[in-house]
Amino acid sequence: MDPVVIPILVAALVVVFLVAATVRIVPQARRYNIERFGRYRRTLQPGLNFVLPVADRVNTKLDVREQVYSSDPKPVITEDNLVVNIDTVLYYQITDPRAAAYEVADYLQAIDQLTVTTLRNVIGSMDLEATLTSREEINARLRAVLDDATGKWGIRVNRVEIKAIDPPNTIKEAMEKQMRAERDKRAAILHAEGERQAKILTAEGTKQKDILEAQGTQQAMILRADGESKAVELVFQAVHRNNADAKVLAYKYLETLPHLAQSDNNTFWVIPGELTEAIRTVTTAFGDQSAGAGAGAGPSVSAEREDAAAADVAAGDKAGVGAPEIEPNSTLALDAVAAADEAAKEAAAAVSDAKAEAEAAGETRLPGRGRASGA
Repeated sequence: MDPVVIPILVAALVVVFLVAATVRIVPQARRYNIERFGRYRRTLQPGLNFVLPVADRVNTKLDVREQVYSSDPKPVITEDNLVVNIDTVLYYQITDPRAAAYEVADYLQAIDQLTVTTLRNVIGSMDLEATLTSREEINARLRAVLDDATGKWGIRVNRVEIKAIDPPNTIKEAMEKQMRAERDKRAAILHAEGERQAKILTAEGTKQKDILEAQGTQQAMILRADGESKAVELVFQAVHRNNADAKVLAYKYLETLPHLAQSDNNTFWVIPGELTEAIRTVTTAFGDQSAGAGAGAGPSVSAEREDAAAADVAAGDKAGVGAPEIEPNSTLALDAVAAADEAAKEAAAAVSDAKAEAEAAGETRLPGRGRASGA
């Protein structure tokens, strides 16, 4: 080999080495800390950078993107002396590469230990129930403490989240029983409330039904009474329009007497005081007709019965008792019932006789009545 070639190759190799040692290419979102003879010199930014060969060297390479750090579950004691395991998730970002490299030896371990101590201080002032329901408050207090402590380390804590809170198994079982009891309680309350509402609605429906039925009965009774009133008014107008005298009215009155004893539920009867007056009117009318027709007989049997009945009613009126009311279950009641039956038979016989005599003398009587009415 030519002796001149060897020095040239050596010189070329030295040049390549110097160029390689001088040029530093930094990727995006990375930062390189440069030390010159063991002392911090500067931080290289992304892109092409030149350093002094042999004198400058790269100490640390840091990633300035937001990082996620998940810690292992740590035991924490609550205010009511219960041990719970809490693991957290930390979101942080390096803002000062120099401080992150030279202010703290291991920033991840430092953040982890600071998170544990802060959690124990925060959870130690809360009971288990408050711990389980106050995650937002715990997260805010953790972030405030960590952000203040890590600021001098060149790290910004963006978010701190509690990933899980695990109480002991006995506490879990007690909480499950409590939740089951609460659910059963709410179910019983809802069931009772439903039954209450159902009973209220049923009662309101029954009330409305009774009110409507009562109103319907009232309207029916009013309409029935109105119809009866109009019927009585029409009968009254028809009687007055036909100019019926007292004899016809007495005859119709006697005609209804046999219907008084037709009901099976009657235990006593009250003979009206107008009976003698009606009998007297009818017998006087038809008795006079019989006498005028040449019967020549003395007073009829019906007239005698009328006088006897009139005497009895008059005696009762003087005594102040009016028509006697017959009570059941007594000897007097049986006699009264027999007397009432006899009176009804006599009234029916009198009516029959009156009808026969009225038919016999009707043709001569009706013109006379017409003339009397005309007069």
